[in-house]
Order: sequence, then C-alpha cells, then structure tokens
Amino acid sequence: MDFDFTDEQQQLRDAVRKWVEKAYGFERRRAIVAGQEGAPGYSRQVWGELAELGLTGLAVPEADGGMGMGPVEGMVVMEELGRGLVLEPLAQSFIAAAVLSGYADAALRQAWLPRIASGEALVVLAQQERRARYRLDVCDTQAHRSGAGWTLDGAKHIVPAGDQADAFLVPAVADGRLALFLVERAASGVRTRGYGTQDGGRAADLVLQQAPAQLVTAEGLRALEQAVDIGIAAHCAEAVGIMDMTMAVTIDYLNTRKQFGVPIASFQALRHRAADMKMQLELARSMSYYATLKLGAPAEERRRAIARAKVQLGQAMRFVGQQSIQLHGGIGMTDEYIVSHYFKRLTQLELTYGDTLHHLGEVSTRMQDTAGVFA
Repeated sequence: MDFDFTDEQQQLRDAVRKWVEKAYGFERRRAIVAGQEGAPGYSRQVWGELAELGLTGLAVPEADGGMGMGPVEGMVVMEELGRGLVLEPLAQSFIAAAVLSGYADAALRQAWLPRIASGEALVVLAQQERRARYRLDVCDTQAHRSGAGWTLDGAKHIVPAGDQADAFLVPAVADGRLALFLVERAASGVRTRGYGTQDGGRAADLVLQQAPAQLVTAEGLRALEQAVDIGIAAHCAEAVGIMDMTMAVTIDYLNTRKQFGVPIASFQALRHRAADMKMQLELARSMSYYATLKLGAPAEERRRAIARAKVQLGQAMRFVGQQSIQLHGGIGMTDEYIVSHYFKRLTQLELTYGDTLHHLGEVSTRMQDTAGVFA
C-alpha cells in the first residue's frame, strides 16, 4: 500500500502549516482563550481565516460549493491544526458536510452546505447526554410531530462551541427509533449556556423545549455512528500533530537544560524515556492513518477500526503528555509554557467521543473471531 502523500496533499499541508506559523502563534491563542477576539475560547475571525483557506469547505461536495476533498486531506489539515493547538472546531465542519451530503434532502443540502463551505455557518454535532455516557444508542431527547414538521425536547451537553454555532445536528427519538435532526440556534425554544473547557476551548450545554427541527434522516443511529467516527478520525490526526510538537519541544528542552555542567539529554535514562515517547508517537501516527483510510469501509469494519485507533491514540496521548511534563520538571506545569497546553489538549482529546476504556470495550464486543480481529 502506498502511504506517500500526493503533491496536492503536500501543498495543502504546507499552506496550513504556514498559516499556523504566521497567523496563529501562542500569544494569539492566549488572547483567544482570554476572549479578546470574541467569546473566550472561540474566534469568528479565525473561523473566517480558515474559510479563506478553503478549509471549512474541504469536505463539502463541489456541487454544493465546497472543495470535495476526502478523508486523507482532512487528516493532513487536522495534523497541522493540532501542531498549532488551533481552538476552532474545524472537525465539526467535516462531520456536518458528511452528514448533510450523505443523508439530507436536496432542500436541506442547498440551505446549509454552501454556507458551511463559505464559513458563513458553523454547524456542530450535539449528541452527548448525561445518562448516555459514551453510548450512541442511549438518547432521552424526544421528537414530536408538529403539523408538517417536528419539535424537540431534551438537553445535550459539552457541545463544541455550542453558544457560537449557527445550527446543531441533534439525535432524538422519533416514533420509537433514533433519528437525526437539524436545529437552528436562533429558533424558539433553544437555549445555550457557554463555558470554557480545560484546554482553553469552548463548549456549551444545549436545552431544547418544543424547539422546531428539520428531519435530516430517520436512520439516526447509522448517521450518528458515521458522524462520530469522522470526528474520532479527525481528532486522532489532530492528536498526532500535537504529539509531534510535544516531542519536538521536549527534545529541545533536554538539549538545552543543563545539569552537572552537561545537557540532560546526555543522561541515558532520559534518552530512553524520549525514545519511548517517539515509539508511542509513531504507533499513534500509523493508527491515525488506519482510522482515516477505514472511513470509507462498511459500517461494521469502520467502527471496529475506529475503536482500535482510539484505544492506541488514547494510550499514546496519555503517555506522551505525561512523560513530556515530567521531563520538563516544574516548568512543564506552568501556564506560561506551551507544553502544559499540549498536555491539556491531549487529555481532553483522550476523553472526546469515548475514552480509552470505552473503546477498549468496543473493540472487545466487535471481535467476532480471530480472522475478524486482523481483517
């Protein structure tokens, strides 16, 4: 199998990396976290810059105003955004583009996909409920018929940039089965409560009380599983970018910091720990590729692959983050030093869309036989 990137994919990587280096430095990120460009943890100005690069329309079909690119291009972009610790939830555009282009009717596609592609609209997935833990088939939100349409009643939590989004993709039970709906934030009966997250980003709780909604698909569980798998693959790629930078910063520190008159990188025990970090990074990179390449596979194969990738990435994120903090000593814990922010983001990513233990259980339940494990 050829794992080399095409010239176009390399050019895309270079363009995003240059933007990150020039326009999204650590100080600007700190300003966004502090709310100096809008709501704390989210910048509409940055979202506009991502749109100018074409990234918000990366996964939107060309017929709907986007670039029509695939999962590998999305992975390349997310790696580079991870290297810069970009707060804005671009992965949500990938999810919305896939769900609406794959399941929505023509009217809904025409109303939202061009706006998503242009960056005019931010549409995010709002699936998490308190009782559900990480299970996608557990949903208390109810959908009721209202004339020719629907209304929703329920609550969702930890919705990415929920109080800044323009619309939500919301799973709800309709006529006894899970369906997926689109709800506009400006609609009546919709309330959001925004707050900062531990990595400096932004999320919100969403409350729906007889909120008008548009049906995206009655095959809600199928669409939701695909949406979450796309999100996991995107976050795996982001984590690889973060760990790449975490590794680089740590090695630089080991080569600079001196003890007993020599760089601490000369100490064999610390070199061994750095080598273990590198091994975990490369394992994570290979499983990120695996997850991305399996996004187009049949549902059962895709879900099994994504769960495997999340287990490996979860272990790697925790290991690389913790080792980096320890190898930096006291400075690694300070807010002024970037490695602490890498660690916070890795910690949050490990918990997003299911933690390591949850996905280890998913891998276990999806193991049918020895041949299936290595399929």
